[in-house]
Formats: sequence, C-alpha cells, structure tokens
Amino acid sequence: MTDTPIAHVNTARRSSLAGAFVPTKIYRSPQFGALIAAVGVYVFFAVVAGPNGFLTPAATAGWVNATAELALIAIPVGVLMISGEFDLSVGSVVGASSITVALGSTVLGLPLPLVIIAALGVGALTGLVNGLIVNATRLPSFIVTLASNFILLGLALGLSRVLAGVSTVSVTFDEPWSTLFASTFFDLNVTVVWCLVVGLVAYWVLAHTRMGSWIYATGGNLDGAIKAGVPTNRVRLTLFIASGLGAALVGVLQAGLYHSGNAVQGQGFVFQAPIVAVIGGVLLVGGYGSVQGIVLGAITYGVVSIGLFYTGWTSDWLSAFIGGLLIIAVLANDAIRKSALKSGGRTRAPRARTKEGL
Repeated sequence: MTDTPIAHVNTARRSSLAGAFVPTKIYRSPQFGALIAAVGVYVFFAVVAGPNGFLTPAATAGWVNATAELALIAIPVGVLMISGEFDLSVGSVVGASSITVALGSTVLGLPLPLVIIAALGVGALTGLVNGLIVNATRLPSFIVTLASNFILLGLALGLSRVLAGVSTVSVTFDEPWSTLFASTFFDLNVTVVWCLVVGLVAYWVLAHTRMGSWIYATGGNLDGAIKAGVPTNRVRLTLFIASGLGAALVGVLQAGLYHSGNAVQGQGFVFQAPIVAVIGGVLLVGGYGSVQGIVLGAITYGVVSIGLFYTGWTSDWLSAFIGGLLIIAVLANDAIRKSALKSGGRTRAPRARTKEGL
C-alpha cells in the first residue's frame, strides 16, 4: 500500500472545497476574478447609491454606454496584451479619427462616407506603423506606442489648428450614417451594438480559430511559438492594426454622437484600456486572458465611474477605486492562474496549431 503525500492530499482537498462552491471550470477561468469584481462593485453601488437613482433605467443606460465605449477599445488592446504587447497610442487615435471626420466633412466638404473611411484608415495606419516598428526593431511596444501617441496627438492638433483654427470642430451625420454611428434607443447609444459585434467576433477568433491559438502561443512562449512555426510577426502586426481600428471606430462614434470632433479627446483611454484588460484577467506578461474577462473589466470600470456620481461623492474617488481594483485584480489573477496550474488546469489556449497540425 502506497502512502499518499500530505501535500497532495491538501491540494486535492482545497480543489474539492473550491469545486463545492464554484464549478471547477469556472474557478480556473481567466474571467473568474473579473466576474467577482463586477458583481461585487455593482452590489456595492446598488446598496450605497440605489436610493439616489443608481438602479433607475437612466443610470443603467449610463454605465452600459460607458462600458460599451471603453470595451470597444479595451477588447482589441486586451487581445494584443495576451500576445505579449501593449498599445498606448489608442488615445490619440480616438482624437485623430474624430477630428478627421469633422475636418473632412465640415471644413473640406468631403462626402461623409469618404471621411469615415479616412478616419478608420488613420487607426489602421497607426497600428500598421506600430506593428512594423516593433517587429523590425524588437523595441518594447510600450515605448513605441507611447511615442506614437505623442506624435499623432501633435499631428492631429496641429492639422486642426491649421485648417480650422481650433481643436474642436462640429460635424453632423446624415442618414444612413447617423443610424450607424450616432443613433440611440431607450437611452442606449449605438455604441452598445458595435461593442456586441466586436466582442463576439473577438471571442470567436480567440477561442475557436487557429489565430487564437497563435495569439496565446505568441504571448505565452515566444521562442516556443517560433519553433512551432507560428507566424508571430504576422500575429503582432494584425493585432496592432485591430487595436488601431478599434480606437478609430470609437473616434467616429464620438464624432457622430457628440456632433463634434476633438483632436485631444481620448487621452484617458491610453491607460484605461490596459487597466480594464488587467482587471478582466489579462496578465501583463501575456499568454493568459479572455474576451469575456475584458468585457467584465469594462463593466466594472463603467459601474464605478457612473456609480460614484449617484453616491454624491466627488469624482476624485474614481482614481482611488480603480487603483485599488487594479491591485486586487493583479493579485487575484495571479492566484487563480497558480491554482489552475497546481490543479492541472489549462490556463492558456490549446497548443499552437500549425498548418501541419490542422
């Protein structure tokens, strides 16, 4: 009769206790901590700010709209982080794309479809340049994209002042573009629909395609991915372009919904997007995370930002809340990942599938 190691017994006991309260598959998932955070934050504000109107349809629409706008940027940024890279240029892409729409339509008199394509092109081109530089030089993407953020901000602001004399230019969307980019229904912005579409596509790519396996492999073990035949440069380049497009789409939506383009708007997204991704379970080192978790992170951020207003507290507390959530999220994500590894759970995607493995 063989002896069972005490450590093994303790590990099995902890796993069984966790499984008694939470299904094992959920407990080991990257979005588990984000789900707890989102529910906990919502319950907190429901209790504290519920009597002040937090639970009303208008307040709910407020945090849903804020969540959708942030998630549109955070989803592609978070997926890029899973591959091991950062994109801090998204803030300036939002401003540059929105002012492109306003300048092109109002100042230059160009057709609205053309300027919308041009605005999205600004985002795609920024992502392309970022990806090419990172692939060619292997400089940290944090530095490359931060530099891009400043460069694009200066170009957008300078061009706006040259053509219009101001940094904010009004714009009006006509049909059918108004329905696509500037409509609202039951106090919900069309941003919510775009967020659902982008989220579902990103989930499908990450969870059910060869590209998704490549993304996890690139972020989890770059050298191993290269040896396995994963086209890591192409993966990074594609994700940088997607990140730029996501930010540009938000810029177009803001121009339509707020009837103006602003060259300097969007700078808050520079760090909000990666913060949301981390709260949602994405590891800073890459190779771990999910689209569901990123969306839950955006919900948490949206609930906090709107919930504080209904508490009557000043907005100064927002930074304290988000900072605390970030620390808790990092610790929780690390603990969940280690627990999954000890239990033999799979914390990353399946082994990268090359052409030969399909």
